Amino acid sequence: MMDQKVEEEAESLDPYFTFGIIADIQYADIEDGPNYTRTRMRYYRNSLQHLRSAIEEWKKEASCPSFVIQLGDIIDGFNSKHGTSKISLKKVLKETGKVKIPFHHVWGNHEFYNFDRLFLTNSELNTIYLEDKAIHASTSAGACSPAAVDPQQFYAYHFSPFSKFRFILIDAYDLSILGRDLNCTKYKESLKLLRKKNPNENLNSPIGLAETQFVQFNGGFSREQLQWLHGVLTFSDENNEKVVAVGHLPVHPDAADPVCLAWNYKDALAVLQSHKCVVCYIAGHDHDGGYCLDSHGIHYVTLEGVIETPPDSQAFATVYMYDDKMVLHGRGSISSRVMPYRKDSKV
Repeated sequence: MMDQKVEEEAESLDPYFTFGIIADIQYADIEDGPNYTRTRMRYYRNSLQHLRSAIEEWKKEASCPSFVIQLGDIIDGFNSKHGTSKISLKKVLKETGKVKIPFHHVWGNHEFYNFDRLFLTNSELNTIYLEDKAIHASTSAGACSPAAVDPQQFYAYHFSPFSKFRFILIDAYDLSILGRDLNCTKYKESLKLLRKKNPNENLNSPIGLAETQFVQFNGGFSREQLQWLHGVLTFSDENNEKVVAVGHLPVHPDAADPVCLAWNYKDALAVLQSHKCVVCYIAGHDHDGGYCLDSHGIHYVTLEGVIETPPDSQAFATVYMYDDKMVLHGRGSISSRVMPYRKDSKV
């Protein structure tokens, strides 16, 4: 009933623009199998069909999405084991290329199970070319340009699809032992931090940890990236913009299983909550999804994963952006919801 009401509200109004979101496709040409905790099934081959159906529905919508945000884990780590990483990525990108809607790609842990940062930087999964180049250079991360790859750099950028709105893609694996060159400083610092917080022999195990997010399949944000984020948000504050930030890892403990949070999620939260322009943060990673509204009026949406969505269901959403709210119209396992902007951020 809630979804029908949200759908009717979204379709009865004229939005400024809309955008699509989809998370954790994790395609692989292998048989279905259980997740790591053996609590749910993963539908590896069918995830590609879920993507196709999402694209077909986006194409048919009365208000065609201005863009789509793919929240990371586009192919599964099993591809690396089978030597099919490039083939599987090509299959998925063939589907996204069938529609004239730009896709913004976030990098998650499964990207790094399959590829290193050098490969990703020079691949179609690097969509930094879609960044906003019109505003002051101080808000540019200078990150991950294919022409000049810095192994220490992070993959983050921002863009403005409509006047007074800005989207920021952040790199939740900036601090990580995944995808980094073993000799680079960030890899060494990340490994040192992870071993300090997680004494388990298996670094993917949260057993016995006081801070369960410190596992190998998560990552964090460097001081440099958080400073850059603060700079972009300051620009948006000063220009009365509304900001939606996106990353693969959730950053609020009430919007996801704690084991799925970014390592230093509290640092990211502190930055986001210190700026009046921020209205929403969207993540993937936790396939069960989640949602919360914090005391600052910021909405945190964790999108359910495609990979654990049965073939007879769906897992994607369209978000409608208005003067005073954003309306998330979910399909299948994705819950629909109306998310009013905080009172001091109305256009």
